[in-house]
Amino acid sequence: MNLNSLLKNVQVIELVGNTEIVISMISFDSRKIENGGLFVATNGTQVNGHHYINQVIALGASVIIYDEDIETNCSTIVYVRVLNTLEALGQIASNYYENPSSKLQLIGVTGTNGKTTITTLLFNLFTAFGYKVGLISTIHNKINAKEIPSTHTTPDALKINELLSQMIKAGCAYCFMEVSSHSIIQHRISGLTFRGGIFSNITHEHLDYHKTFDEYIKAKKMFFDNLPLSAFALTNIDDSKGKVMLQNTKALQFTYALHRSADYKAKILENQLDGMLMNIEGIDSWYRLVGRFNAYNLLAIYASAVILGEEKNRTIMEMSNLQSVEGRFEVLTSRSGIKVIIDYAHTPDALKNVLATIRSLCNKDEKIITVVGAGGNRDISKRPKMATTTLIYSDLMILTSDNPRFEDPELIISNMYDGVMKSDQKKILRITDRKEAIIKACELAKSGDIILIAGKGHEKYQEIKGVKYPLDDKKIVNEIFLTKM
Repeated sequence: MNLNSLLKNVQVIELVGNTEIVISMISFDSRKIENGGLFVATNGTQVNGHHYINQVIALGASVIIYDEDIETNCSTIVYVRVLNTLEALGQIASNYYENPSSKLQLIGVTGTNGKTTITTLLFNLFTAFGYKVGLISTIHNKINAKEIPSTHTTPDALKINELLSQMIKAGCAYCFMEVSSHSIIQHRISGLTFRGGIFSNITHEHLDYHKTFDEYIKAKKMFFDNLPLSAFALTNIDDSKGKVMLQNTKALQFTYALHRSADYKAKILENQLDGMLMNIEGIDSWYRLVGRFNAYNLLAIYASAVILGEEKNRTIMEMSNLQSVEGRFEVLTSRSGIKVIIDYAHTPDALKNVLATIRSLCNKDEKIITVVGAGGNRDISKRPKMATTTLIYSDLMILTSDNPRFEDPELIISNMYDGVMKSDQKKILRITDRKEAIIKACELAKSGDIILIAGKGHEKYQEIKGVKYPLDDKKIVNEIFLTKM
């Protein structure tokens, strides 16, 4: 593809050189540039690509896209100054892969909690309807039955468009995609054409990156602000910021709720550990998911399907067959009657949702033991709140490691312990080794008790000082069940 085609809809400020030059590849990683390639110099969270321009020229780059002051003195190079290289990368990537997002129905899901469940279950639902479907999510990316490992909630712009291009070639009619706040701010979704956007909820999270809750809200809102007229915007109106998401959107607006007046309404009739009886739009049905938070997820899925033209009764019938997503309120039961719940909950609000659900389903003589930690190099302010929230609903809390990354796990646990009142100290154990913490929880539990292992969910590793070591909460529990329970 020539440069002129790649620059379509890119905000170019200055251009030096021939735009008819043919480009062999695109990269924003200086280590991956190839002869005849186009290099986009982005200023990321770790590295500024502008510092590596001489290196990529030496490697054979033909075109440099930049947005900072640089020397443009190499006569064999085409220099293109743009308003924002991160935004330009998204548009260039879309152009390079021939705008794949415009050739299928791309639905983005954003919010603090629920993104993975909503996108994955929409993928499963539309697969059951008989469509060929793509998925871009935290757990994995999928093109029909083919699984592709996932490294981020939302991949970089080049990877997104590559995946979408592969989906088009595989005949996919839909793609359901998690849209993180980071990806919105970093313009990873620039250049994409969305058919719809779904907002689940918002609570304090990622303040290590966004600095303030207002900035976090603005990031989420930016996604809806940029939806086209041809798209729909579906929001949880029970959430205090649900209406905010719709304030400036050009998209067709829809709301869903359990409590307020909304376009799509539902009510929980029964809630048990093996599922829920819900009434959605006047139709009663049993679902295999548990808890109020999942009631919202199911309602968002139903509303999206109906907005996309699916028949109501068939949608509810197929939804009743949907099962929990891996690592999201995944229930395991031992021979002795102890239940273990594996869940990705890693924010105060997510812990509250899961633990309040468990507590509401417990008898007074059944104890809740929660194994929980907090991720390193992330929002420190949430750590004591996570412990405080956990203790409200738990009979025993075992503080342990999550992904410590480059932090001292003992310090992270101490940060969490700061949220513990003196009167609650007897309800706490500190066991830094996560596997040992899980083993101890299982040893202390009796028949009828419930153990929540929170924070890592589907993850099968523990990240310590840049290395991902094998560690799978579910596998550990199943091994204990076989040998001890």
